[in-house]
Amino acid sequence: MTNVYKTKKTIMSRNEINLTIKRLAGEIIEKNHGTKDLVIIGIRTRGVFLAERLAAEIKKISHKIIPIGVLDITLYRDDFTSLSEMPLVKETQIPFHIEEKNIILVDDVLFTGRTIRAALDEIIDFGRPKSIQLAVLVDRGHRELPIQADFCGKVFKTSKAEMISVNFKEIDQQDQITLNEQMST
Repeated sequence: MTNVYKTKKTIMSRNEINLTIKRLAGEIIEKNHGTKDLVIIGIRTRGVFLAERLAAEIKKISHKIIPIGVLDITLYRDDFTSLSEMPLVKETQIPFHIEEKNIILVDDVLFTGRTIRAALDEIIDFGRPKSIQLAVLVDRGHRELPIQADFCGKVFKTSKAEMISVNFKEIDQQDQITLNEQMST
């Protein structure tokens, strides 16, 4: 049985998303005292688009190019066997060494913390970074693990029957974040 959701309301417009990304980029630079040893790794799928946008904003502010990596956590998930019979595994691409780097791990929505835990496990398999900091666009609450974002665009508490949908023009043809509620069937 699949869950069906309907849009309840828009919680961030295209303009609000853009302003939030600019703010997050500034906060990342400030907390890290610049861009030295800074790398960004986005979690597939929408975390990658957010990572690319953050790197572009950091470049506008600092005039420095920040290396970007892509993480596919499918094989590291603790619910791997319950996802489907044949989950689609895509390639992780980290074309740089992570030792002694300050990693900004990027995802679109922070929920239970399980996705981030899986991402941390995979990153550590690549080496030992100086630090790993988490940047998310939306924190919707309901943590099951002791994980929190270092950089957060918006905290928006939801019920477990609700869902946050992040749409990026790169994949969804528009930029917006919506709160959706499960329809009763």
